[in-house]
Amino acid sequence: MLEKIPSAIGEALSGLKAGMEKTAYHAAFADIPETVTLTSPAFADGTEIPARFTADGPGTSPPLAWSDLPAGTAALVLLVEDAGSPTPQPLVHLIVWHLQPATVGLAEGTLPGPGRSADGTSLGKNSFLKSEWLPPDPPSGHGCHAYLFQLYALGRVLDLPEDPGRGALLDAMRGTVIGKGKLIGTYARA
Repeated sequence: MLEKIPSAIGEALSGLKAGMEKTAYHAAFADIPETVTLTSPAFADGTEIPARFTADGPGTSPPLAWSDLPAGTAALVLLVEDAGSPTPQPLVHLIVWHLQPATVGLAEGTLPGPGRSADGTSLGKNSFLKSEWLPPDPPSGHGCHAYLFQLYALGRVLDLPEDPGRGALLDAMRGTVIGKGKLIGTYARA
């Protein structure tokens, strides 16, 4: 959708970015220890996300792997935010709010996205109010966007209504996060 914004508008907005400090990782859970290791076989931390996982490709969800969960982990939450979006708050690309601690990752394309239906995964609403993976889709000329993949280890299972948004998720998580880990992928359009 944002690929249709003229590059000149993207360039004009290039100084407007939500900022990494407004992501849940740094704003809501800054004091939580970084004990969880989060990686992807598709891209290394701080490098470009391959186009196949973006709106410039089929937009499938990327593969992820994690380890080093703290003892007592009862559930996991995966949250992906775009710190580079030209919005007051980071754009939410994904909420998975009830992953079993026995899982060690997600295979490529596991999560529903545009044109793919849900498989029973406990998803929350992204910023476009859809319960699916929202592929990176930065405005042309806006510069490099940093997509923060965040994995939180929780000491208890969350009790949330179906399809929670970011605010409800963060409120429910307060006081139960016992560890966290992150992976940053970047993407830009010329």
